[in-house]
Amino acid sequence: MNLVFVFRVTILATLALTSIAFGLAPATAETGDVYVHAGPNFKPVTIAVTPFAGEEGADKIGSIVTNDFARSIFLLPVNATSFPETISNPDVRPNLDAWKTVNAQFVLTGRVLRPDAGHVTAQYRLWDVSTGEQVAGEQFTSEASNARRVAHMIADAVFSRVTGEKGFFDSRIVFVDESGPKEKRHKRLAIMDMDGANVKTLAGGGDDLVVTPRFSPSAQQVAYMSFSADDPKVTLLNLETGQREAVGHFPGMTFSPRFSPDGQQIIMSLSEGSSTNLYTMDLRSRATTRLTDTSAIDTSPTYSPDGSQIAFESDRGGTQQIYVMSASGGPAKRISFGEGRYSTPVWSPRGDLIAFTRIKGGSFGIGVMKPDGSGERILVEGFHNEGPTFAPNGLYVMFFRDSGGTGGPKIYMTDIFGHGEFLVPSPNYASDPSWGPLMH
Repeated sequence: MNLVFVFRVTILATLALTSIAFGLAPATAETGDVYVHAGPNFKPVTIAVTPFAGEEGADKIGSIVTNDFARSIFLLPVNATSFPETISNPDVRPNLDAWKTVNAQFVLTGRVLRPDAGHVTAQYRLWDVSTGEQVAGEQFTSEASNARRVAHMIADAVFSRVTGEKGFFDSRIVFVDESGPKEKRHKRLAIMDMDGANVKTLAGGGDDLVVTPRFSPSAQQVAYMSFSADDPKVTLLNLETGQREAVGHFPGMTFSPRFSPDGQQIIMSLSEGSSTNLYTMDLRSRATTRLTDTSAIDTSPTYSPDGSQIAFESDRGGTQQIYVMSASGGPAKRISFGEGRYSTPVWSPRGDLIAFTRIKGGSFGIGVMKPDGSGERILVEGFHNEGPTFAPNGLYVMFFRDSGGTGGPKIYMTDIFGHGEFLVPSPNYASDPSWGPLMH
């Protein structure tokens, strides 16, 4: 896989010259009001994504942007069948009074150009219906084969301008692709865009069993467990070069290692007899350090974003619960006290929440709590939801659900307030997602 460069150029200076000709006041994309705060109580902002003008691929970019907004929960696309006008020139201010009649708060216009056979350029303008002003505008140029990323970058820019939060659309998910009959399922490492497009198989599918992939902070590496002939290996895969490297053979390995925030270490659990303890490995020296030394099962460790703490699950108190301790080891504090068992903790990149799986009776809930255990809330609940992973902006969580029967698992996403839930489409069954960092 070749490294793809996407050129991002702010065109507001150019637009200012054009704006003068049309009597518009120039605006900046970096300043201005936040129109919706991503929180538990909110009213989504309505936005009309008009058809992008231009050459081949314009409709595709516009439809991807619309689909991104529909999944954002905080932005609500206006139904195209109610559009009051057709935008013939995306550089001219729309008839914003007409857009008020369909309750649009913003109108997005744009065009797609093909400067040469190998590249695509997309421009957009975001118009505030209430003020009549253009509040953002940018141009993106990329290799033609990478037009989907351009669409996601436009969606990210608009999402950030409206909410004041970082975007999350230009990101990827590494996961386990599952195919074949349930009793003989083939599990392969795969990667896709956050909306389920561009699925590519990365490893596995033969006799090897591939499980629990995890993204590195750099978005260039994935760590996963590979089991071949009962020989578990921690493997690092470079997504840009395709190079694979086994970093250790650890009999009894349970959950996959996770990267430290700087990407220089991995933390993992190793089984020794009836106990399982936590270890770190320095990826440069391959030296391992033991962090816990108990007769319990300590597993599923995850670093805080600043690297100072670790959350993990343990049965040291009699049942599976979540604990937090210093990244260097030492005493651990239990933070989960609700009914049921708690597992698969993962720390938000914002540092404010820890997501988890809660098993209560026959119900599996995906929830979040603060790092001190307060503020617990269950986002989704039902039969076999498991394995949460945070979006790079910390506002969304993906997980997988296996409804049982003859079927298999699928990946879903929700926001951290539980406002909505969406299926992430995949060609086969899919499990154990790990959401990578923003690519731009």
